[in-house]
Amino acid sequence: MVRSRQGDGAIGRIVRVHGRQIFDSRGNPTVEVDVELESGAGGRAAVPSGASTGRFEAVELRDPDGRGVTHALANVNGEIADALRGLDAGDQEALDRRLIELDGTPNKGRLGANAILGCSLAGAKAAAAEAGKPLYAWIGGGEAHVLPVPLMNVVNGGAHAQNALDLQEFMVVPAGAETFAEAVRIGAAVFHALKALLHERGLATGVGDEGGFAPDLGSSEEAIDAVLEAAERAGEREHVALALDPAASEVWRDGAYRFEGRVLPPGEMAGFWGELADRYPLVSVEDPLAEDEWSDWRMLTDQLGDRLQLVGDDLFVTSLQRLRRGVEEGVANAILIKVNQIGTLTETLEAVELARASGYGVVISHRSGETEDTTIADLAVATGAGQIKTGAPSRTDRVAKYNQLLRIEEELGPRATYPGWEAFPRFRHSR
Repeated sequence: MVRSRQGDGAIGRIVRVHGRQIFDSRGNPTVEVDVELESGAGGRAAVPSGASTGRFEAVELRDPDGRGVTHALANVNGEIADALRGLDAGDQEALDRRLIELDGTPNKGRLGANAILGCSLAGAKAAAAEAGKPLYAWIGGGEAHVLPVPLMNVVNGGAHAQNALDLQEFMVVPAGAETFAEAVRIGAAVFHALKALLHERGLATGVGDEGGFAPDLGSSEEAIDAVLEAAERAGEREHVALALDPAASEVWRDGAYRFEGRVLPPGEMAGFWGELADRYPLVSVEDPLAEDEWSDWRMLTDQLGDRLQLVGDDLFVTSLQRLRRGVEEGVANAILIKVNQIGTLTETLEAVELARASGYGVVISHRSGETEDTTIADLAVATGAGQIKTGAPSRTDRVAKYNQLLRIEEELGPRATYPGWEAFPRFRHSR
């Protein structure tokens, strides 16, 4: 983790902070920030935005029209710029602490988590540039060498697509690859085979927010069967597993989960996921229950936690407080890490450290509204997370992250490692 480097001398003082409006992958305005140091070294970061968001996330500041970011940018170019000018960019904790204290709210709602995060990440990039190090090495040091297994969202549903699928993401997981480069190749091969399969069936092959196809399939099982058939056609069936993100909070109404014609009370959801795990090579389920149903989550974890990775996204929202509660109550066994859910790099790294120390898996994640910024690729390697969610091998906002990871793997050379099946509870002790 990047800590104070004042003992080794200042890296470089911040002389300029500038925010601008750019557009994300959905065509919505978002924040981009440049941080410049006295040497001329600089860093740039763009902030993503989610569609399926947890109630407990840090607050993204939007204008009254619900889209614009002029207020957030005014905060960057005014109050925040004044507060950061003169700080040592190499002291990430001090920089982030200044941002948090300046905002003064528990959810970053005054200045906006989007304004704060842009400055936090741009500061880290500027410090890395000044130190002459790649971002992953600046954050993670010499131990940063683990490439992540990609969880590729090849079929989009729910809030990510306009189709009949109520569950949100169906992901192909090339865990049987030997290297990250091979994993991306396998994922792309399955993706293209899936496109051909859907075309043959007369189904739409347009893509959703995260680059996956959005066909009007009738059920989750149909979507899973299509992905596995595509893997078979591509000759990669033995090299892939499946992951799901049902985003269960989106289908939780009146005390039951209502999706695809089913009405399942909480006690029956564990049976539903267990049945899918029996029938399919399922390794991970993200947000299988609603975000505030803690007792149900504990029951699910007791029943399936030794078989499946149970990932808290809306449940934990990259929050140390909520993750601590999960650890204490035995809830879930992995956390999804989204930098804009918490709003600073320091807090993100603290969440990763707590998860690791508690035996929880870590999945670094994009958002559905993305940019070409590749920070999360470096973050995945810097933290040794072992897994990344950043969409299908489609759309440049998603592919940019995969391409950055390919560059990092090449740069690491023989030091690079790929965890493969070992990243998941279902296979960790059986191979």
